[in-house]
Amino acid sequence: MRGTTRTVAVAGISAAALLLAGCGGGGDETPETSGAKTGGAIAVRGCNPENPLIAGNTSETCGGNVLDVITAKLVKYNDETAAPENDIAESIESTDNQTFTVKLKKDYKFHDGTVVKAKNFVDAWNYTAYGPNAQLGSYFFEPIEGYGDLQSTDPDEDGPQKAPEPKAKEMTGLKVVDDSTFTIKTADKVSNLPVRLGYTAFAPQPDSFFTDPKAFGDKPVAAGPYKLDTWTKNAEIKLSKFADYSGAKKGNVDNITFKIYQDAGAAYADVQANQLDVTDEVPASAQIDDKYKTDLPDRNLQKPVGVIQTITTAPTAVDPNYPPAIKKAISMAINREAIIKAIFNNTRQPATGWVSPVVDGYKKDVCGEACVYDPAKAKAALEAAGGFKGKQITLSYNADASHKEWTEATCNSIKQALGVNCVATGVVDFSTFRKQIHDRKMTGMFRTGWQMDYPSIENFLTPIYAKGASSNDGDYNNPAFDAKLKEAAAATDAASSNKLYQEAEQVLSEDMASIPLWYGTTTMGWSDKVTNVKVTPFGVPDYASISLK
Repeated sequence: MRGTTRTVAVAGISAAALLLAGCGGGGDETPETSGAKTGGAIAVRGCNPENPLIAGNTSETCGGNVLDVITAKLVKYNDETAAPENDIAESIESTDNQTFTVKLKKDYKFHDGTVVKAKNFVDAWNYTAYGPNAQLGSYFFEPIEGYGDLQSTDPDEDGPQKAPEPKAKEMTGLKVVDDSTFTIKTADKVSNLPVRLGYTAFAPQPDSFFTDPKAFGDKPVAAGPYKLDTWTKNAEIKLSKFADYSGAKKGNVDNITFKIYQDAGAAYADVQANQLDVTDEVPASAQIDDKYKTDLPDRNLQKPVGVIQTITTAPTAVDPNYPPAIKKAISMAINREAIIKAIFNNTRQPATGWVSPVVDGYKKDVCGEACVYDPAKAKAALEAAGGFKGKQITLSYNADASHKEWTEATCNSIKQALGVNCVATGVVDFSTFRKQIHDRKMTGMFRTGWQMDYPSIENFLTPIYAKGASSNDGDYNNPAFDAKLKEAAAATDAASSNKLYQEAEQVLSEDMASIPLWYGTTTMGWSDKVTNVKVTPFGVPDYASISLK
């Protein structure tokens, strides 16, 4: 994402064509063929998941990183290129981009030994989509026919009332044909649907999940290369290799422990002391003048990834002080280049829009002058908008990762340019931070970032800014934007689809739906005990590839 435009991800429709042709696997070396040492145990940096580890209710990286290791889906993404490849799916076929037939590989097993069947996908997807279950991943099923009938109608026009039961509990667009076959019918044509199916929300659930979903989240059963053994809240999550894993990439070490840290600096210090094997968070202080390269010689890496950092403002109903004109003024008051140089040692690229350069369809300078630092124009824009009406501008962040320095620098830039006080405010940890956002208790501005779920321009738009989307933290709502998304999804070729998604992104620019800051780079470090440490295009360590020396 960062400095250079790196096309690591294939075009959405081109990727779909790869899957529709039934091409699978390939690209991932197993430990047996790569020559990597197997066995042993490693500890890696973790953070507090927001919720119990249910695939359909996890929309953040702390829980997502763990689920990525323990789950398997119809599709997986190549660790080097992000290209989608069939995993549990033997094939995904369609002649019209609206009705898809999915055939499963035989005898792919869950951690409890039961076989993954078509009903495990259909039942899990219906559960996630069903409105009263309040799953964060529900929105991802919106394209499937019948989704709307699983949603409740808000009755609260005359005060709080209990929502009526939805019309249905199952989507009409999902049908089990036999144990290894099911069909998906979408309400409209969705050309890149197969590309999306590697996202966590589309994971199957074993029959045991439906007995007690709440308890299941504390010790989930999935079908990935590792299984969860124990989760000690605020301390660690222990995984072990799943002996009967059916996929191609088995994983190298026997045990992985996610040690939960409240501070990225502490994790980094533990890596230096060989008390922690991998950290995917190198603090800002260690990035200045490339200090981390001296601290961790021959055991560090930096790579552009599918991540964007933004600032989102609380919904207008929660805090009315940040209309689009005010956000544009604030955006012009942020000296992105200076912050990137001082805090990130030039390891980020200033964002000029809302889509990462990593994906096909990226277009430069969509944000226009609103994303160009100009104190004079920023001050004039603020005055033209009637000035800032609040007491002070606030910028909240989770304090358990490396955000303090850049949020404070951002506030200083805003304050100097606009003459309005700006305060960076830390929230104890990621879990608490996200809960305040989801509960609409967060006021002012807050940091937001997006790590792509699947390699498509659409993924940087729909899940974040469509009406009611699972990660629409600012409650952005523009019917013209939603209509353009629908039109783009139905396009039959990559060029047409990308052009329409770019037009949707332009609507975001007009409304200043959020404030783009910079495209991300992952900087990682590791102990001298491990080798074969890589980062995926999604910005996370390839945990299964890590091995002991």
